[in-house]
Amino acid sequence: ISVKTIVAKTEKFNLEHPVEKVYLQFDKPYYAVGDTVWFKVYITMDVHIPSNISKVVYVDILNSKDSIVQKLKLPVLGSTAFGDILLNKPLYKQDNYHIRAYTNWMRNSDAAYFFNKTIPVGNGVDKDVITNATITGLVKSGNAKIDAIIHYNTPDGRAYSGRKVSWKIQSTDDETLGKGKETTDALGNANITFTTKKTDGLNTAMLVTSLDLDNKSSNNSFSLKHVGAPMDVQIFPEGGDLINGIKNRVAFKAIKPNGLGIDVKGTITDNTGAVVATIASQHLGMGVFELQPENGKTYKASITFPDGTQNNYNLPAAKNNGMTINVSNADPEKVIITYYASDEFFQANRNKTIGTVGQVGQIICYGTQIPLVTKAWSRSVLKSSLTSGIVKFTIFAPNGDALAERSVFVQRDDQLKIDLKTEKTSYAPRQKVTVNVSAKKAAAPSEANLSVTVIDETKVPYDENSETTILTSLLLTSDLKGYVEKPNYYFNNPNDKTKADLDVLMLTQGYTRFLYKDILANRIPAVKFKPEDGITISGTLRTALAMPISKGIVNFSIKDKYVFLHTVTNPVGEFRFSKMFFPDSVSAVLDAKGSINSNNLMIMIDSDPYLPPTINNTAPDEIANIDTALVAYLKNNKQQTINSHVLKEVVIKDKVFEKKPSHDDYPSLMGLSSIPDQQIAGTSLIACTNVFECLRAMTAGLVYDDGQMYVRRGHTTGDSSTPVAIYYNGLPVDFNFLSSIDPKDVESVEIFLSDGVSGVNRNTGTKGIIVVNAKKVNKPKMTQDQIKALLASMANSSTSFSPKGYTMPRAFYNPKYTVAGNSPIGGDLRSTVYWSPRVITDKATGNATFEYFNADAKGSYRVIIEGIDADGNIGRTVYRYKVQ
Repeated sequence: ISVKTIVAKTEKFNLEHPVEKVYLQFDKPYYAVGDTVWFKVYITMDVHIPSNISKVVYVDILNSKDSIVQKLKLPVLGSTAFGDILLNKPLYKQDNYHIRAYTNWMRNSDAAYFFNKTIPVGNGVDKDVITNATITGLVKSGNAKIDAIIHYNTPDGRAYSGRKVSWKIQSTDDETLGKGKETTDALGNANITFTTKKTDGLNTAMLVTSLDLDNKSSNNSFSLKHVGAPMDVQIFPEGGDLINGIKNRVAFKAIKPNGLGIDVKGTITDNTGAVVATIASQHLGMGVFELQPENGKTYKASITFPDGTQNNYNLPAAKNNGMTINVSNADPEKVIITYYASDEFFQANRNKTIGTVGQVGQIICYGTQIPLVTKAWSRSVLKSSLTSGIVKFTIFAPNGDALAERSVFVQRDDQLKIDLKTEKTSYAPRQKVTVNVSAKKAAAPSEANLSVTVIDETKVPYDENSETTILTSLLLTSDLKGYVEKPNYYFNNPNDKTKADLDVLMLTQGYTRFLYKDILANRIPAVKFKPEDGITISGTLRTALAMPISKGIVNFSIKDKYVFLHTVTNPVGEFRFSKMFFPDSVSAVLDAKGSINSNNLMIMIDSDPYLPPTINNTAPDEIANIDTALVAYLKNNKQQTINSHVLKEVVIKDKVFEKKPSHDDYPSLMGLSSIPDQQIAGTSLIACTNVFECLRAMTAGLVYDDGQMYVRRGHTTGDSSTPVAIYYNGLPVDFNFLSSIDPKDVESVEIFLSDGVSGVNRNTGTKGIIVVNAKKVNKPKMTQDQIKALLASMANSSTSFSPKGYTMPRAFYNPKYTVAGNSPIGGDLRSTVYWSPRVITDKATGNATFEYFNADAKGSYRVIIEGIDADGNIGRTVYRYKVQ
């Protein structure tokens, strides 16, 4: 199989299955409850070309328990979108949230390549207790021992000493694995020790504590994720395999249970006990050593961790027959590939052609084939023929099998150059700042689509090496499976050390988006999800006997938005309305008026395919102790809240008791307990798009799985697959029906984990009950004309529903201080001083301008601008100035 064939098939595959990437720029790296998250979405294809495939992008917010809290659907214009997330209670609380973003087309590929980011959210308001937890564990011989030190202090730093602390270990199915009581010492520390034989599920359990504060208690929860899991070391021979008789470079990566790297040292010994190499990690637990394996010998790594513990790890067995490569990326002008063939492979394939293909993203950038006439040779690839990013070099046998593979990262000076300038380097509080932007590519002006954030970094301190940027995402992490720690370290200040560390990262991080074996065998992946060009509503028109109606008329309307459309069904009764644009939370109607015998027809609406929680590749970025890690930010956020609230006079008067709607109102639910296991007030649902989304995230003791709700206890352990019963105003409904209920119409939601003596579960084959109670509406008596109009509307089959529309972005508030001193200095405590998702440079000059007013705080202000031009050139610049 020639290289030409490999290239041709790969290019055909890439043309038919283009890859989209999504990147989100946020205004800040972390937030507080009550904040607004501002973000912009960039969608690219090929080598960062703005994508014209998808016109809709999804942004999901999941909490640390992998429950979907909110789903945003955004329109894509010019390959970009922008939006915001209001972190209001009760939907949001202090937690680490997982943001994932994707298009419908991207769902045809591995979800590992979605955009993923962990964003911590703290809460410094109305908080009497600040906690800091240190939790360690050891699992040995089926027993787990957990040691925890929980520190409690007041917001102003005074220790809560001599206070009683009650604690329990709670599993995900609400089982209590252990409990006890402690008393804090003079430093405010509660020392908790816990042992259990129930190690299954301990990784998802929580340590729940209650601190006695005399007239009340403070409850806190601490995750036991990764507690007791061992540290690990992974071994990666360069090229993929160790070959006997050939000196190989071997990389390794040592990680802690939480997925972060840990520096280690050790030795490599053979099966005779002889030491053949000494090793030590060079960056974030990663390192490399050389080894020439010998036939008949095995090898192991003896690793010593910082705490003194030791462990042994076997190296992969070496092969006698095969090829490997060594790639040198140190030269700034070229990549040098050295090929090595074993004696056995050389004798079997002498004078046959060996192929090499280099690929950046979906672009074939290098291809060659040469006859095998020697067991070792080298070739150079000029970096000027490559673009910045991950280049995967694959070596092919004469029959087309991949023999070895190596990824390298090429860093060229080929990014979009973005310059920022201000009139001064120092400004006063509330002074107007004008920023001039210049975007160029190879010294030529560029029309770039940019987004900019200005933050007071005194209030928002952050490790720049840990940032997610347009460069780290599109050039690096979007093409790698797994977690990359401190990705901006490799871009923030490139030098020989960072380049060497980046090369070790390439040796340890697999690049597995495409498999040549599948491409050459014409194994084409199934396309289940098509690109979207707007909002689509589809379904089927059927008779009362479920027979599809051909050439039936279906009408779609949103009266408030003056949307009136109609279509005709196909031969199997299907209808589709596409390329629509309307906001979320609208009330829409589908009817069959105009169809023959329309009063006996049914309209079946297709539901959006549900995407369950996926692996969060950035989970190691979660902050265990948010209270202390974000102390500066939360302190400022609390002061902002105090400044923005004025207490008003409160007058307490007697009030006549008013009975609220509940399950007691419905005979079908008689026998349920008078006290639900959980009750959610309707006011808590206001921030949700619909009741369907709220209940998936807010129900305690229940879990959502594949379109159904289940009692968590039992279902998570696989003991029960029986869903809960769902009632709306006393009538049984399915879970999807809740998507049509406006949260503003709900009085309360009652959760029952058992049916008491009602017999509901026994009669319906369910387990547990959700009761949704609508608000009482005092309706006036209908006139005769109104009754006639109602009957006329019912004569034609119709259905009202609330389709998932676009989440419309809000405008970022920019205060204007036109007169100096017009309000007391000190009240403007903004941490995000300015945000704009749309800064467009002029096509002829490459220039743009934006302006804003400083806040009151003095210190260092950080301007971050990044974006992309029409040719796929990406860039980012950070600019700082002083406010004093």
